[in-house]
Amino acid sequence: MIAHCGLDCDICPTMIATKTNDAMLRRQTAEKWSAQYGAEIAAEDISCDGCNSISGKLFKHCSVCEIRSCSTGKGNVTCANCDQYPCTKLDLIFTNEPSAKLKLDSILMEGK
Repeated sequence: MIAHCGLDCDICPTMIATKTNDAMLRRQTAEKWSAQYGAEIAAEDISCDGCNSISGKLFKHCSVCEIRSCSTGKGNVTCANCDQYPCTKLDLIFTNEPSAKLKLDSILMEGK
């Protein structure tokens, strides 16, 4: 599952911990992300069924993500499906995770 921004949900530790109900992975991910992003993330926050989940659980950031909101609001599966792709909303994601841009570029090329 590719998130709206191009991140691969299938390799996300939050989604893996949710699928496997792995309490240790939840705790480790919460600790790592709290330090990495300077935020207070609890192990209980590490629960997600993937960015494109409609009725499932979303990680607390994903539920308020500007990119996800924009893409779903336009009826897109990913940002690659948007007429305005790429846009500045994706800059931080692409800087931190260059593979996200590669995934979205690939999706864009498949659609042409």
